[in-house]
Amino acid sequence: MRPSASLPRLPGRLLAPLLASVLLAAQPLGAAIASPNADPKTNANAEPEKATPDRRIVMTIDDLPWVQLPGISTAQALPGHRRLIAAIKRAGIPVIGFVNEGKLEHDGQLQPERLAMLSDWLDAGATLGNHTYAHADLHAVGLPAYQDDILRGERQLRPLLQARGQQPHWFRHPYLRAGRSAQDKAALERFLSEHDYRIAPVTVDNSDWIWAGAYLHAADAKDAAKLKARLRREYVAYMGAKLDYYEQQSIDLLGYNLPQTWLIHANLLNADAYGDLVKMVHKRGYRFIGLDEAMRDPAYRRADAYTGPAGPSWIHRWAIGEKKPTSFFGDEPEVPAWVMKLADLESE
Repeated sequence: MRPSASLPRLPGRLLAPLLASVLLAAQPLGAAIASPNADPKTNANAEPEKATPDRRIVMTIDDLPWVQLPGISTAQALPGHRRLIAAIKRAGIPVIGFVNEGKLEHDGQLQPERLAMLSDWLDAGATLGNHTYAHADLHAVGLPAYQDDILRGERQLRPLLQARGQQPHWFRHPYLRAGRSAQDKAALERFLSEHDYRIAPVTVDNSDWIWAGAYLHAADAKDAAKLKARLRREYVAYMGAKLDYYEQQSIDLLGYNLPQTWLIHANLLNADAYGDLVKMVHKRGYRFIGLDEAMRDPAYRRADAYTGPAGPSWIHRWAIGEKKPTSFFGDEPEVPAWVMKLADLESE
């Protein structure tokens, strides 16, 4: 799920093939004309038209200020960072980024240039949230250490926002691992509430980090420019297929398309593909909204019943809570084999 993950995410597509879809139950009905001379208002045989789904989506970007930090130098990170910030400004859509404060440091020392990278996000109009200090895995470190990592993750973030009359409101779990028991989940939610945080869920889950790894490796290929162009093109198509999939999953589970929450990462691929991603989403009839608006949808008040080892979409968590059959979770789009090979990975 994340570029720095040491444990593999188990995607929903591995559960079973899709068996059937639940019919739309809560959509407004329109009238269809049964014959050229029929009156749609009085024709008893007229079939109802399906309403166009309400298509809204939140752009969320993880692992700020840059995925590869601190493994690379600030100088190496800045060109991609600047391209991503420029793309965000051009797109002009709401966006929220989630910060790992450990990436702001080198050998335990805060790097002013990296803190300035966060200011670039704010200058571009983005909102910033907490993603822990060290991208901690709750399932690996346990709840007390995880809570400490959350607080370490706001030492620079909170004053940075306060200087602009803001404060951090949103928290996202690294790896989307949210707890292995109902007790841990409840304890974490209480802790977050006490510190004025709300959980930022993800409904459009994906493996952009695999594509990003392939994109880095493509730079060393003989035909690097051509290969990178193909990766960007097919990556955008893959993301479109993911969005279509989770739109249908929402309709099948809830009876309507909820405001979706989309996860990508602050990496070189997204810096170069950001504009095309936004265009693709707009072509599907979506409009971008802020996280606050999305979370007003009643679906997000559903309990997260998932206590397994992976980090699936919240739509799948709710489906697990409703004890949906394994067939519900099938047919999720996969990363193509050639991209997996280029990324030097055997599985998602």
